[in-house]
Amino acid sequence: MKSKPRNQKKGRTMNPLTQFKKILILPLLIALSLVALASPLIAQANEVAHWNQIATDTLAAFPPAAGGAPNALQVNMGMTQGAVYDAINAIEPRHRPYLLATRFNANASKEAAAATAAYSVLSNIVSTVPPGIPFPNRAILQASLDAAYAASLAGIPPGQHRDDGIAAGNAAANAMLAARQNDGRFGPSPWVPNYEPGHWQPLLNPDGTPILDPTPWVGGVLPFLMQSSSQFRTDGPNALTSTAYAEDFNEVKALGSINSTVRTSEQTHIAIFWQGAPPPLAWNRVARNLIDQYAVDIGDSALLFAMLNLSAGDAAINCWNDKYYWDFWRPWTAIQRANEDGDPDTDPDPSWTALLTAPYPEHPSGHLSGDGAHLEVLQMFFGTDKIRFGVISSRFPGETRYFDRFSDALKEIIDARIWAGLHFRTADVQAKILGRKVVHYMAKHYFQPVP
Repeated sequence: MKSKPRNQKKGRTMNPLTQFKKILILPLLIALSLVALASPLIAQANEVAHWNQIATDTLAAFPPAAGGAPNALQVNMGMTQGAVYDAINAIEPRHRPYLLATRFNANASKEAAAATAAYSVLSNIVSTVPPGIPFPNRAILQASLDAAYAASLAGIPPGQHRDDGIAAGNAAANAMLAARQNDGRFGPSPWVPNYEPGHWQPLLNPDGTPILDPTPWVGGVLPFLMQSSSQFRTDGPNALTSTAYAEDFNEVKALGSINSTVRTSEQTHIAIFWQGAPPPLAWNRVARNLIDQYAVDIGDSALLFAMLNLSAGDAAINCWNDKYYWDFWRPWTAIQRANEDGDPDTDPDPSWTALLTAPYPEHPSGHLSGDGAHLEVLQMFFGTDKIRFGVISSRFPGETRYFDRFSDALKEIIDARIWAGLHFRTADVQAKILGRKVVHYMAKHYFQPVP
């Protein structure tokens, strides 16, 4: 069953991507040689980055159905970082505002503005999760936010500059929260069961109940940047009887099985590693480290986090809209029921099980849509693909995977999702393109420099 485009929103007409890219290459980076850097990161005092970490830590602690699932987490990060950007930009306008056009005293504390905007939006997100959704740690998370905000304000000398910064932060948060009223969060699931070949079938709990998507509503959420939640509809899965489908099928069948004899131990490790590095957590952390490494100031930090999270938020929205539009089956269903697909080049294996599983339709990849957006922004912002960075995973505490190029990480993740048995290659590639398309649209219509 195909869903219909919804939540129409007007975009803004600004300058082309090429001009946008020119103004975002940081002067510091022009002076630096961006070869692989092995030196430890240098800590920098930056309240925007500090509250970005508070935001990711807080939102990742939500139960999945309350918004802790990566797709919903990414939407909530978009809200938070969009408000922080507007708060800072209202004090020192460098680029067009996202929502808040009001200007504040140029001497206002940007640190107070950033902390207030983030705290206010996060507190609202914590408090407005519907009461019917289990959220046992709600009070603990709010108390932690209260303490962090008090500590931030305590570190800023009292006076008019702090008061003005708080006012800017509150104004930005209020603008964001007003724009997100009735935006489709926690709406109904669009999934309609269809048992025909090619359609997604949920896995079952031991008691026989289906394991369903904790946040299926993300595809119906009002976009931050796009004109509709289906603006960048992917080309869709390959036809079941096509040569391309058979190639994807046989690749994941060989490499993605839980007991694959073809997948190497390193490939198994990498597949599990990336399962524990969801895009909103992985790439915001990378951005924080690069902000420290290259001494990015508070205004440009706010811009970077806004671009990352608003674009990736829309990538998640469009991706989830696509998932339920295409309603495509996962490899474990496809392989077990290959005798029904009409393709002579696909052989069934009724006992086939993937290394990892997920509770929503296959196409396109949620991970790669977020990775595609985040990495395109990072490459655009820093003006190069060649930067050394590290990624951590909750699955392997203490381990860091290092890369010398953003594109190297993206290539690895595409393979990792196949090695995990989660996706056909086409779903990964189209998702990567989806994420990039959102970023290019953002670059054309948002965040242009002001005179």
